[in-house]
Amino acid sequence: MQRIDSFPTNRIKHLQYRVGRVFPFGATLMNGGVNFSIFSKEATGCTLLLYHHGMREPFVEIPFPESFRIGDVYTMLVFGIDEETTEYGYRFDGPFDPAKGQWFDGQKVLLDPYARSVSGRSVWGREPDWSNPFQHRGQIIREDYDWDGDKPLELPQKDLVIYELHVRSFTRHPSSGVKHKGTYAGLVEKIPYLKELGINCVELMPIFEFDEFENSREVNGRRLYNYWGYSTVDFFAPKAGYAASAPYGMEADELKHMIRCLHQNGIEVILDVVFNHTAEGNENGPYISFRGIDNRTYYMLTPEGYYYNFSGCGNTMNCNHAVVRSFILDCLRYWVSAYHVDGFRFDLASILSRNEQGEPMEDAPLLESLAHDAVLGRTKLIAEAWDAGGLYQVGDFSECIRWSEWNGKYRDCVRRFLKGGGECAPEMYRRIGGSEDLYDERTPEASVNFITCHDGFTLYDMVSYNWKHNEANGEGNRDGCDDNASWNCGVEGETQDAEVLKLRLRQMKNAYALLLTSRGVPMLLSGDEFANTQYGNNNAYCQDNEISYLDWDGLKQQQELFAFVKNMIAFRKAHPVFRIDRYEHGYNRTGYPELSFHGLIPWELDQNAHTLTFAYLYAEDGENMLRGRIALSMWRSMRTGSRIPTGCRSSRGDCAGMWRRIPAAV
Repeated sequence: MQRIDSFPTNRIKHLQYRVGRVFPFGATLMNGGVNFSIFSKEATGCTLLLYHHGMREPFVEIPFPESFRIGDVYTMLVFGIDEETTEYGYRFDGPFDPAKGQWFDGQKVLLDPYARSVSGRSVWGREPDWSNPFQHRGQIIREDYDWDGDKPLELPQKDLVIYELHVRSFTRHPSSGVKHKGTYAGLVEKIPYLKELGINCVELMPIFEFDEFENSREVNGRRLYNYWGYSTVDFFAPKAGYAASAPYGMEADELKHMIRCLHQNGIEVILDVVFNHTAEGNENGPYISFRGIDNRTYYMLTPEGYYYNFSGCGNTMNCNHAVVRSFILDCLRYWVSAYHVDGFRFDLASILSRNEQGEPMEDAPLLESLAHDAVLGRTKLIAEAWDAGGLYQVGDFSECIRWSEWNGKYRDCVRRFLKGGGECAPEMYRRIGGSEDLYDERTPEASVNFITCHDGFTLYDMVSYNWKHNEANGEGNRDGCDDNASWNCGVEGETQDAEVLKLRLRQMKNAYALLLTSRGVPMLLSGDEFANTQYGNNNAYCQDNEISYLDWDGLKQQQELFAFVKNMIAFRKAHPVFRIDRYEHGYNRTGYPELSFHGLIPWELDQNAHTLTFAYLYAEDGENMLRGRIALSMWRSMRTGSRIPTGCRSSRGDCAGMWRRIPAAV
């Protein structure tokens, strides 16, 4: 017996169609056809356009009959489509009244916000046909990838060592030694390296479909791009230009294969997601999707109809509107279920806590929904707890214990202390101890500790430049942060001075020693472990060249630093005392506090005084790890190294009986 709702009721050219199903949104294969479903509250009409792949004009346009509109959703089931050769888009009719925030234009062809694949930028950097009015087109994909039993890994957050990377930069340089440079497939080839280093989580800079040609321009004969991708075109589609197989329509499978391979090697995948704004920009920006579908729903608008700009990028998504909130949840559920993603880092996440007028809320519906969603129940949620509108919420982002945060206060404190800021010592104790002053109602794992990230100097540049050098960006060196808390160790930029180079190496080791012996979750910037440089550029958002690419020859030249980082990661993994997921005070069964701070004389330290010399002692419970062993990490800011013990005898355990010479800071 055949289902009645699988019979077409209408015909146009060689296609047949009938009213479809409201859920799921997007274009979905079902019942021998493709179900199209899209929301618009204020549109007066909608038309589906179908294209043969790459063709300028549609081969058919199908207006939605009024009976195909259910509530505020247009839905249609179309039979006879060859999904492998078909692209699609929509036209929406409705009022054009920008003063009221309505931007309908029935002549514009728009991308489906739920499209699972997008054509138009399948080969990175290939110049598009700018005369084509429909640049970004939805494509239909089959969700038939064989995961072979894979699922999100669900590693304990306290055990993570996160490694932030840009998919293209990671392997694009000729020295990377991979076959498919700058791609998901190329990253797979580097998994043995990640395992050797000790990484168990990669955080990928944006991989949702974006347009590298957005604001593209020529500067001094070099093409600059929207390289980082913090300007989303489509939230459900992977960036096709990052896939070696994208010209064959296989970018989704290539990305899934990459994630499966990482999981097979015990490495989780966190995606950097940008829900705070879209690529449509301000009032002068292009029509891509939301603007022409339902502008007043998807964006925050002033009473005069202009775009609020808390993102610094022209518009701000109306994240706590019920429809937009559902859109974001649908998106994240899709990436967890269809791509087995382990977590998300939310760019400018403070915007997610603003209401429709842009005002901060104490209990933002979106944040609560994400924290308690059934599908996302074991997914990591990491907030960049600030935005471009001045809302800074580090330590106070959400009452939901599920959220963790990029700890910007950790970064700032460590950087200032590293360059000789003794006044930071009282704060340093708190940052090393897991920032209890910020996360006392949560746990140390709420603090994602970092010293460098994509935004700012690399670690090598932090110890090599006093000032940013962003001239290559073509903005008169005005872009990028001016307050970098960096120190060039005596010479600005590259040098052959052996003493300066030794000091820089020592400073980088000091940074890693602090990061990897602090409580919380450490995050490393890719390439820092072998002193990768961006030549003083602290805002390489537009540089698709050697400024951004990791030069893997540096790994050969910086074996001492690489070995130090690798050993520090292994040391952290070997000792659970670094990874405690609670704030404990008092003594444990070793007879010592789990974490204590000391001055030049043990057990004597004025924790409110400015100083450049202190030590901290971790005492690990013998039943948890090595019986009675005491792991000691020492920080000294003197120009020479200091001999200190790595273990000591106690009445409850064995004597390590070892001494080692550690590098010290200036």
